[in-house]
Order: sequence, then C-alpha cells, then structure tokens
Amino acid sequence: MKIAVAGASGRIGREVVDVLETQGHEVVEIARSTGVDVYTGEGLAEALTGVQVVVDAVNAPTAETDAVTDFFGTTARNLQQAAAEAGVTRIVLVSIIGIDPFTAGHYAGKLVQERTLNEGPVPVQILRAAQFHEFTEMMLDWTTRDDVAYVPATRTQLVAARTVAEKLAELATDETAPTTTIEIAGPEELNLAAATSRLAARRGAPSRVEEITDLEDPNHELQANGALLPGPDAVLAGPTFTEWLDEHYPAR
Repeated sequence: MKIAVAGASGRIGREVVDVLETQGHEVVEIARSTGVDVYTGEGLAEALTGVQVVVDAVNAPTAETDAVTDFFGTTARNLQQAAAEAGVTRIVLVSIIGIDPFTAGHYAGKLVQERTLNEGPVPVQILRAAQFHEFTEMMLDWTTRDDVAYVPATRTQLVAARTVAEKLAELATDETAPTTTIEIAGPEELNLAAATSRLAARRGAPSRVEEITDLEDPNHELQANGALLPGPDAVLAGPTFTEWLDEHYPAR
C-alpha cells in the first residue's frame, strides 16, 4: 500500500514509518523537513497523490491552549480537505485516552483534532493511546530544575511508543477495520512520578523526583484522579515499564 505519515519526524511518526517500511509498504513522509507543512497546507496536495491511507501523527509545537487548539484544528481541516481531494480512503489518527473532560492544554487540542477530523468526508479511525514509556524522558527534560524533577501527580498506564506504532500500522493496512475509536495502553497502572524516578535512577540524574500538585493547571485533578487510565475494553499490549527500562537503560 501507499501510506502517508503526517508528523513523520516525530516520536510516534518515525516509529510508524519504520514499521510500515519494514512490512514493505510505500511510505510518504509528511513533515516540514520533507517540504510539507500540514498547518499551512504547503506541499500537502502533492504529497498525497496516489496515497490510499493517511496516518496522522502530527504533534503541536506548543501546549498553550489557544495556540494548540488552533494548530490541531487547522491541521485536521487541511488534512481532511487534501485527503478528500486526493481520493484517500481512510485517516488513522493517534490520540490520547480519556481526553473528553479536559479543557486546557495539549489534551484540549487533541480533542479538537478528533472532532475536526470526524467532521470531514474521509472516514477516520482513532487510536487513543496512554502516555508513552518515553513520556518519562520528556518529564525529566521539561521539569528538572537544580537537580530536582517536579512531576505532576498523574495516574497512567504507560505504553511503549513502538507498540502504539505497530497498532497504528495494523489499522492503516487493515481495510476491514471499523472506523471507530479504540484504546491502547500498557499492561500495568503506574504513578507517573514514581516511574520517572525509576528512570532518573537509571540515568543517574536528576538526584530526586518530586510529585507535585500544580493548582494553576486546570487539568491537575483529572490527571491525579485517573482520567487518563484506559477503559475496560482497551487493548493492553507491549512491554512493562520495567522491561522497557531494562532494554533502553540497562542497570549498571
């Protein structure tokens, strides 16, 4: 099949590209680095010529609510329009578990993305994923100050990015898959700060991870109370967090 991956240079996009190419599919990489801008629409029509399915793994450059909702709304509209004009049969979107009650930040933007894509003529399959194991790496990068990482209280069921990419590729290549929303998560519930602390110990820095409650974050109660956990019908797959740590950060 000829499959386009929007956001091909991102964390999940590059994994999807690798999975699909390994399976022998022709992959069109859509990213600004390849001369295609989904937000402005530059190069998008040309990139989708002859494409059968699009995997939407676009990520926003900001988490500020107004900017991120504008970004995801705009990219979704552009992608639907270009896909319809190119004769694309399906769009497969990676999204996030539990975002329906969220009103701010990245989660609110992803909800706008889902809704906007679903308003278009091309059928959409949505894979809602839990936070990736790799999210702990991002937490250390984003929140460390003076050798302490401050991680928001969050209940989650971390899943490997590769596992999510494999499921996206499965959906993209299965022409009989229903256009519905499914969830995917890892095999065990985790406390995000505790998981991040285990990663920090393997890395050797920072020296401490502290769980915090950011009262200025409108999402703090939802995150702490388990809104991001999968439902009973979710696909549970991939390595445990311990197995992922052992593979990527072997104990010294």
